[in-house]
Amino acid sequence: MQSILSSAFVLCFQIVLLFYSPLQVLAVENVNFGVHVENQTGVRDGLSRKHHRVYQLYSRTSGKHVQVLGKKITALGEDGDKYAQLVVEADTFGSQVRIRGKETNYYLCMNRKGKLVGKKDSSVNGGCIFIEIMLENNYTAWMSARYVGWYIGFTKRGRPRRGPNTLPNQRDVHFMKRFPPGEQPDLQPCSFTTVSKRSKRVQQTSTAPPPLQ
Repeated sequence: MQSILSSAFVLCFQIVLLFYSPLQVLAVENVNFGVHVENQTGVRDGLSRKHHRVYQLYSRTSGKHVQVLGKKITALGEDGDKYAQLVVEADTFGSQVRIRGKETNYYLCMNRKGKLVGKKDSSVNGGCIFIEIMLENNYTAWMSARYVGWYIGFTKRGRPRRGPNTLPNQRDVHFMKRFPPGEQPDLQPCSFTTVSKRSKRVQQTSTAPPPLQ
């Protein structure tokens, strides 16, 4: 009798598992991970190695490069200008970066009025953090992480535009990342060998062992 009760208990337990497992899988599939990803995107990554890369930001409107001249920001730098060499520091899980002038060590920041300014310490507020956005036209836009909808932008004369007067589809906020002269990655040329049926036969013939004497 006891063995029958034990078998019945095991059978009931298996039936419960059969009904519970699909519900559990369904519940997991319906979980919205977007909120988790969004939260992790803004979290500072204190474990991974910080990713720093030196770029020049070519302005589509001024035809020159963004400069960090201390507290003053312009887009009038020539190619190779030491003030136009910017260190893009990425230290989050997402696309949030800080932009620092390599020569002056001032950070490119946006104040609460939307004005672009240079600051020595980027930890004063969140105005020094920007979100890198790749556009469909292969240009890059930089939106303020603190003032959402405000972008880094410049006029044709290289003067900064205020954040509230910028839109993502404006040429003023479109930039192209370029390596400074001498900073280009060392790309080794690739060599290709064309193998035909004839060359393959010749190779097989040449590698064949010599006949025994």
